Amino acid sequence: MSSKAERQKDIEALGATAAIGPVKDVDFLTKTFKGSDVVYCMAPPDFYQTDIIAYHGQIGRNYADAIKVAGVTHAIYLSSFGAHRSSGVGIIAGAHNAEKALGALQNVSITFMRPTSFYHNFYNFVPMIRNAGFIAANYGGDDMLQLVSPTDIAIAIAEEIAQPYEGRKIRYVCSDERSCNEIASVLGTAIGMPNLKWNLISSEQMQAGMQDAGLPEMPAAQLTEMYAGLHNGNMAEDYLQNRPGIMGNVKLEDFAKEFAAVYNK
Repeated sequence: MSSKAERQKDIEALGATAAIGPVKDVDFLTKTFKGSDVVYCMAPPDFYQTDIIAYHGQIGRNYADAIKVAGVTHAIYLSSFGAHRSSGVGIIAGAHNAEKALGALQNVSITFMRPTSFYHNFYNFVPMIRNAGFIAANYGGDDMLQLVSPTDIAIAIAEEIAQPYEGRKIRYVCSDERSCNEIASVLGTAIGMPNLKWNLISSEQMQAGMQDAGLPEMPAAQLTEMYAGLHNGNMAEDYLQNRPGIMGNVKLEDFAKEFAAVYNK
């Protein structure tokens, strides 16, 4: 599925059937889902929505409505760690609301995939490192981050598709766990800055920086609260009680090579 018609050829080149349409259209989703043994659902990221929490909740409700009408009996939803909370986790409250809508379905088996922080989020720091020579955020220092690669998420999703399951299931996916100071050291070494520092700033400074970069006030506030949740423990509290038995294969040092390639372009 894609909302962009120009991607149809690429999708078909993979041997898949392309369904082109918006996830905001329940009729489109229903038509696409009909006859499926299993559906994998995710909310396309859009950080310029006026209210990201409401956006994610609505997409979850759209999926739930389409699954019900289409008669699908097995679904997998890409949620997030932190989705156990309805507040205190910023935009992830939207994933909580989506899980709630999907969880209300009858006669549908659902796996909620809860990946941790994406390595790729660190690409957002590239301009700051280039211009200021350090990383700064309202989480950092000795804060521990739980990190994940999309490759490891894809492997986990494929496993869930292949496994028959009845009821509800939550699966956390994580590739590595490292402190922000360690992350700065590993990424810095990869780009020739072994003394790269990760400075902890206030949430007020964090939000102001995002708004200065052009992000509207509400999404900036919601993202700031999510990042604060990495510092105060809100995001990881349930994950820490339910760590995956097997971590993913892509470690921080593996990602650092990709990071360096992007940084040095």
